[in-house]
Amino acid sequence: MELPLVVGVDGSECSLTAVDWAVGEAARRGLPLRLVYASLWERYEGGVPSGSLERPSEQVMAEHIVASAAERARRRNPDVKTTTDILPQEAADALVHEGDEAFALVTGTRGRGGIKGLLLGSVGLTVAARAPCPVIVVRGDRAGLAGTHERVLLGAGSPATCGDAVRFAVQEAEARGCVLDVVRAWRRPAHRGTDHPLLAGNPAHEFEEQASELLDTLLGDATAGHPDLQVRRTTVEGPARQVLVDRSAAADLVVVGARRRPGRFGLQLGRIAHTLLHHARCPVAVVPQQVPVTETPRYSPEE
Repeated sequence: MELPLVVGVDGSECSLTAVDWAVGEAARRGLPLRLVYASLWERYEGGVPSGSLERPSEQVMAEHIVASAAERARRRNPDVKTTTDILPQEAADALVHEGDEAFALVTGTRGRGGIKGLLLGSVGLTVAARAPCPVIVVRGDRAGLAGTHERVLLGAGSPATCGDAVRFAVQEAEARGCVLDVVRAWRRPAHRGTDHPLLAGNPAHEFEEQASELLDTLLGDATAGHPDLQVRRTTVEGPARQVLVDRSAAADLVVVGARRRPGRFGLQLGRIAHTLLHHARCPVAVVPQQVPVTETPRYSPEE
């Protein structure tokens, strides 16, 4: 059975935009859609006498939210199988747990309780940083949300930490029938003496060549079975965070990897992913890569 695409809904405009995006993604991928509302309403709703037929107002609201979201999804594409659930848990914890049995999690940028002015709500950030499956935060301008650019952007990080992100991006570009735009940003190291071997001759050429070799390593196996996939490879000098934010303006989805180390607590999210989640001009997919505790991968400090 196919794992579902799980969407966190709360009745906000951002979550409804996420539902719209997720319906299209579910149709492309041939996946069922699961709409989830989570709240600890039982803790703060006034007590209801035992045996009473009266339902707490928060429960009534939750039922209305998921029913409305499901109806919206069915109107958008009646062929996508849609189910709903209401969970008495904190929203972020519930969605992270849902990720154990999900193809991917989808959230909006802010919920109905979000503070105006925040670029990304705490639920979306927490889920993207902790979930065991890919997380797509639906954000961006109208063109990016509509998928009119026909381009999936992949931020190429370390081979040890973004293999799953590469495979996800390849599958996404193939499902959309669009170009996979793979970008590796590089920078000359600061505070190195001129006797460093990479600074002899043409240092810019050397670092660009290293970036190109990394792309070869990343894309070799991942694209081998996809001969019809159009892949555009780019190496560019500059801070990866800014390069990817700028290029997201011409993409329908930007994909980056994130390290997940067993036993580690807190938010496991690199600076590049964090920046994109707040500033990208299109939806952002954060794809976790499990890294053994004993392994110390080499990666750019920005990743």
